[in-house]
Amino acid sequence: MFDTGSTAFMIVCTMLVALMTPGLSFFYGGLSRRKNVVNTMMMVMAIIGVVGVMWVLCGWSFAYGGDGSIAFFGGFDQLGCLSATNDMLAEAAEVPEGATYPAIIDIGFQMAFAMITCAIITGAVAGRMKFGALVLFIAAWVALIYAPLAHMVWGGEGSLIGDVIGALDFAGGDVVHISSGVTGLVLCLLLGKRRGFGMMSYRAHNVPFVVLGATLLWFGWFGFNAGSEFAADGIAALALLNTIVASAAGMVSWMLVERAKVGKPTLVGACTGLVAGLVAVTPAAGFVEPWAAIIMGLIVSPCCYFAISFAKRKIGYDDALDAFGCHSVGGVVGGILTGVFCVPELSWTDFGGLLYTGDPSLFISQLAGILITLAFVIVGGLVIGSVVKAVFGGSLRVSDEDEARGLDVANHGESAYPAYLGMD
Repeated sequence: MFDTGSTAFMIVCTMLVALMTPGLSFFYGGLSRRKNVVNTMMMVMAIIGVVGVMWVLCGWSFAYGGDGSIAFFGGFDQLGCLSATNDMLAEAAEVPEGATYPAIIDIGFQMAFAMITCAIITGAVAGRMKFGALVLFIAAWVALIYAPLAHMVWGGEGSLIGDVIGALDFAGGDVVHISSGVTGLVLCLLLGKRRGFGMMSYRAHNVPFVVLGATLLWFGWFGFNAGSEFAADGIAALALLNTIVASAAGMVSWMLVERAKVGKPTLVGACTGLVAGLVAVTPAAGFVEPWAAIIMGLIVSPCCYFAISFAKRKIGYDDALDAFGCHSVGGVVGGILTGVFCVPELSWTDFGGLLYTGDPSLFISQLAGILITLAFVIVGGLVIGSVVKAVFGGSLRVSDEDEARGLDVANHGESAYPAYLGMD
């Protein structure tokens, strides 16, 4: 018989992670310009449909199918999840040795991971990308980039990053955050800058939306990190605690940096620091002690703040809602610090953190895993982006007229804040 506690735990965690994508729509929607809020939220919400279909058709199979003989790819044996129901019925008749909950739950849990990863990408291209081009890009990206990367990190024995290299990623530093942020950077470079970028100030148009979105993300992240233990046990509790304290430290650190740099802390900044702390602890959640999670949160916010406030302006790339500056930078910081603070007894490999062992093996593995992730995602993103660009007549971008008017009306015929004329 399955462990009903772990079964219920994983179902709840799946629901929590699924909540993160609608939460991100509020977070990004609040950060966007008034004339683009519907389009910004629609891009995030559309991910639920696109990824939900693609994950069942091929994503799950490409990520977790096969026999583990291929280091960078699952297989074709679970296309359409055709065996999922029969496997569930067989498990009910005879529970596999070591299983604590029905394996079918993993399909939904990992699907929710794929959804939030793809949704993060949209923040980099807000306000200027063709909606159809984004949909096509995401459909290809989740199958050809996300799923193979998930296999490379979490595919078990024989997987390139997780097994061969021995890098640790508890809940998605490489798979979710670095991959999504870097892909967003690739797309925003292919698209070019928004009209007026560098000449006008872009500010969050709805701060309460930002807070609501950050709150939903924070709440869903508990399922994201704790659920990655795949059991209702002490390590899941450790991951949950580390998630709380790292996000708290990230918020405090961001407020301190803002106070020092601009003279006052902001609510949008505090929410951004909260998210940065969550990103940093994601690869380390079940591997480090709570005091180390606090240090990670304190370190990551200044790094992300520098990337968002200084590096973006100096280099000149237009990452509209800072998907790269928060998620990729935060994911790299978290992945590296995992190699420093990992408790040896909690490691999935034979190596613990540099601080405990003095052995740089895990630290080097973390760096190697990050570099492979970056290379794979950058090359894959450029290829898919170029193909989609060709499909859409040589341009991923909306017309100048539509961009100036706003994409809410131009793309969707809707307005987030219609004028009241008595007929609403």
